[in-house]
Amino acid sequence: MALKKTDLYSSLWKSCDELRGGMDAGQYKDYILTLLFVKYVSDKAKADPDSLIDVPPGGSFDDMVAAKGDKEIGDRFNKIISRLAEANDLRNVIDLADFNDEEKLGKGKEIQDRLSKLVTIFSDLDFRGSRAEGDDLLGDAYEYLMRHFATESGKSKGQFYTPAEVSRVLAKVVGITKDTRQDQTVYDPTCGSGSLLLKVADETSRGISIYGQEKDNATWALSKMNMILHGYAAEHVILKGDTITSPQFTSGNVLQTFDFAVANPPFSLKSWSNGLELEYGRFEYGRPPEKNGDYAFLLHILKSLKSTGKAAVILPHGVLFRGNAEADIRQRLLKQGFIKGIIGLPANLFYGTGIPACIIVLDKENAAGRTGVFMIDASKGFIKDGNKNRLRSQDIHKIVDVFTKQTTIDCYSRMVLLSEIADPKNDYNLNIPRYIDSSEPEDIQDLHAHLHGGIPDHDLDALNGYWDAFPQLRGQLFKPNHTGYSDLTIDVSQVQQTILDSAEFQRFTDEARELTTEWFDAHRKRLEGIDETTRPNDLVATLGDDLLARFKPVPLLDEYDVYEQLMTYWHDVVHDDVFMVMNDGWLGAAKPRQIVVDKNRKLSETPDLVVGTGRSADKYKMDLLPPDLVVGRYFAKERTEVDELMSVWEEAGRGLEEYIEEHAVEDGLLAGAMEDEKINKVLASARLKKVRHEGTDSEEAAALAHLVKLYNAEAVAKKAAKEAEAALNLETLKKYGDLTDGEVKSLVLDDKWRTTLTARVASEVEALTLALVSRIQELGERYAETVEDLGTRLTKLESLVAGHLANMGVK
Repeated sequence: MALKKTDLYSSLWKSCDELRGGMDAGQYKDYILTLLFVKYVSDKAKADPDSLIDVPPGGSFDDMVAAKGDKEIGDRFNKIISRLAEANDLRNVIDLADFNDEEKLGKGKEIQDRLSKLVTIFSDLDFRGSRAEGDDLLGDAYEYLMRHFATESGKSKGQFYTPAEVSRVLAKVVGITKDTRQDQTVYDPTCGSGSLLLKVADETSRGISIYGQEKDNATWALSKMNMILHGYAAEHVILKGDTITSPQFTSGNVLQTFDFAVANPPFSLKSWSNGLELEYGRFEYGRPPEKNGDYAFLLHILKSLKSTGKAAVILPHGVLFRGNAEADIRQRLLKQGFIKGIIGLPANLFYGTGIPACIIVLDKENAAGRTGVFMIDASKGFIKDGNKNRLRSQDIHKIVDVFTKQTTIDCYSRMVLLSEIADPKNDYNLNIPRYIDSSEPEDIQDLHAHLHGGIPDHDLDALNGYWDAFPQLRGQLFKPNHTGYSDLTIDVSQVQQTILDSAEFQRFTDEARELTTEWFDAHRKRLEGIDETTRPNDLVATLGDDLLARFKPVPLLDEYDVYEQLMTYWHDVVHDDVFMVMNDGWLGAAKPRQIVVDKNRKLSETPDLVVGTGRSADKYKMDLLPPDLVVGRYFAKERTEVDELMSVWEEAGRGLEEYIEEHAVEDGLLAGAMEDEKINKVLASARLKKVRHEGTDSEEAAALAHLVKLYNAEAVAKKAAKEAEAALNLETLKKYGDLTDGEVKSLVLDDKWRTTLTARVASEVEALTLALVSRIQELGERYAETVEDLGTRLTKLESLVAGHLANMGVK
């Protein structure tokens, strides 16, 4: 079986647990990533003699496995890694972690056991099938670990990683495409672990020439390993040093220039100018303030671009509106036309800070003719992910689509003319809320409606998106009562059912389902053809773009919400499915996998199918093709029979519980059979035998006899249900061996993927309906009682209270 992404992640995080006790994430990340690197290059060398890395004798992961249990295991690990480093000119790159550090890893038996367990976890992984063509499993795992390490590392140590979702946005808005040439260059002056540069390279078909600089030595080492793990040659240029004070890409006193630049510099760095001697002409548009380096990095990047160069830089919002020296720089950059666009991002996206940031897009090529700045307020598009926020697939796609096409969307995006920015009331301030109002409209209470009744028509007009999709529905639900106000034609409790039963809603639901089916059918042949040459990222991009295009004309439904349903299912399930089919073929990927039971009889995974009983039972996992799908298609009758027998068993159990609950109480008919407030068949049978022998209480004897009868009936029902289920499980397992290639494709494509995606799109329609119902109910209840109604009710209550007081003798 091919190694699944989710299995790999689980194993890697388990390895972190082995180290977590003795050190923080900033430390144990070095150990885990080093082992990951050694394991990966060792497996690759076995599969490909021409792999990027030379694995010498005594320098492989197999040598680490051979050191398991050795008293000198830490020292042996260091020597193995050292040999690998020397053979590939990776000194001070992969050998920074000391595996013989007793303070971090423990002494004696502790370090011996810890490292032995660690290497065992990694030895179960097999990276020989890992591919680097646009969807590298190992590279994604590296990103997974980096994200978790950044999450746990705290403020000061999380800056080595730019979230992958943000990196994808930068890579796309900067202008990198599939047509970008391999000889074109991209530069990141604060490259950290290199993840941002790699996301840029992923956008191209043939790759791109990468250049980066990183100040921190340990993080620079991560970037070198990251490049190799993603299939890039070790000689890709990632240099060490402080970008502002010691730029490495120079020719004399002139900075080297690049086609593209991307960066996530440290926010508002106070020490940016410490040790600065040569300016390299970077500050021709003004010198940044001494205690804030945001514009120092922006100006460095601008100077590092060719005359047609483009850049996308993440900076805090303060660069858009702060005054003094920064205001002067901002004004001059705008007048030069260098700023193409600004994208406001959600708060709490980045590790090390919770403040909101923005992307500033620079473009030298068309600067002279630029008449405006395209702005996007994407601050509300995110999902909570633990203690951070994260951009969803739909947020990424929407930002890129809108920016690329320069689309104006109310409360989200528009082109802001330079004349408006230069207007004295704005004075070159670029704060996004000045130009885009993304605030939610206030829900205003209508005093007239509270006084006289009726729902204000302006509240109903605000729901015009629904009335456009369902033209007859408003007339069904509301009737005008007087100018500007309407009444519900039905009770507020009937609103939901009325909408669900309407012909227009039914038609809308059917059209969404048909559209999803047509979309899937259009790509079915492509999906059937998944094999070892498939590029998963390209596949899902094609599927997603077409889905967006098909749902764009549909009223009411947001095509990006529909797209998110596809992408969520892709990341949760389909990506793993595709990867398994690529590596094992359809039949191989559908083959049941027997679950390993360890020496303590613990299962490594939850089984999908159990055949047999007790300790001798065989337990199976069906990664690609769940048993329910096979049963649903081939054993529907048998499944129904099993379900009926299960129902009989459950009913027998309920009858038994109810009888015991009624009579097994103090002074009840079954009290004599209770022991420590418990009762069971053995106790009941023993008590029945005693009572019959004594012949003292016929009612208790009858009750006990009925209880034993219920116990026997439940046992018979249980046995029948279990035997039928066991027989069905055995037949199901046998069926897996009889499935043809075509049957597997049909089960996965139609019964699994298509059915799930159709249901997910339908859930979007349902969510829209529930939102409409909720708003109508809110308005109906808000204005249901007028002031006159309340006054009448108050008078009645006052009269009722006065009557009660009079009856009590109170005048």
